[in-house]
Amino acid sequence: MRLTTFSDYTLRTLMYLALRPEALCTIDEIAAAYGISANHLTKVVHQAAVAGEVATVRGQGGGLRLGRAAETIGVGVVLRRTEPDLAIVPCLGAGAACCLQPECVLQSALGEALAAFMAVMDRVTLADLVKPRMALAGLLGLAA
Repeated sequence: MRLTTFSDYTLRTLMYLALRPEALCTIDEIAAAYGISANHLTKVVHQAAVAGEVATVRGQGGGLRLGRAAETIGVGVVLRRTEPDLAIVPCLGAGAACCLQPECVLQSALGEALAAFMAVMDRVTLADLVKPRMALAGLLGLAA
């Protein structure tokens, strides 16, 4: 299983904002910290704002901050929102048909594996991701 760049950038953006709860951050600042495209982050931030994970402040001195407490942002929820298709193989998707489907052990095993992955992600919050706060801030060049 491989997550999309969109999911990766979403989680990184949320982590960055969680590390700076008192500050307004900019897309350019976040992009520079990670060495990624500001254009891609614009799309990420827009979707995260629609979902309520990010709050945007317009105007002079505006920027971004978390839309709600990091403890309330579940990684599983974020992944379900950002991943267009969590089906590991086509037969796990909606409307998929395969001649082996009625007796396929592989489909069952992969479905169980996906459920286990998501169960773990459902237990993890954004606050959990930023627990090594000092180390992460140092790696991103943020003041402690």
